[in-house]
Amino acid sequence: MSIKGKKIFLGLCIVVPFLIYCVYYYSNMISNAPFRFTDFQSVVFRYGEPNHMDNQYDSKTGIFQYVTKTNEIERDTVRMTKDDLLYLHRKAQELGFWNLDDDMTGPEAKVNPETETPRFYLEMNYKDKSKKVTMDADFAGNEKMRNAGKSMIDEVNRILAAAQSRSNVK
Repeated sequence: MSIKGKKIFLGLCIVVPFLIYCVYYYSNMISNAPFRFTDFQSVVFRYGEPNHMDNQYDSKTGIFQYVTKTNEIERDTVRMTKDDLLYLHRKAQELGFWNLDDDMTGPEAKVNPETETPRFYLEMNYKDKSKKVTMDADFAGNEKMRNAGKSMIDEVNRILAAAQSRSNVK
């Protein structure tokens, strides 16, 4: 066998099994991903003062309850589209929402539960699992976690406002 033939044989013996292994490994990883959009069911979002988070939205029921500037509680039906939910799912993956702590409340909330620091609660429900995060506006923990949580909350707020404006136009 020539030297060129030996190099090709050696390359095939290493490269082909490696490619087969990669396809096998990553196809299993993707199919067994813990949070898949095909299993996605709903988003629950609440915010306000810790003892009475009157502003709340549940994408399963479509009920959006919020406090107006005159301190009246109003209820509205707001439906998010499948594209809105897909965007939120992908944003959660991008920001690492699944890696956030469940309790991201500030030190003041642990000492004084009557604090008026704004609190946010975000829950993403899937067929077999759900991820729940409670976050205070004054959370002083890891900066990356705080920024990821705040970004996710801002995105949910933005998508919710867009969905509400679409439902009010009709």
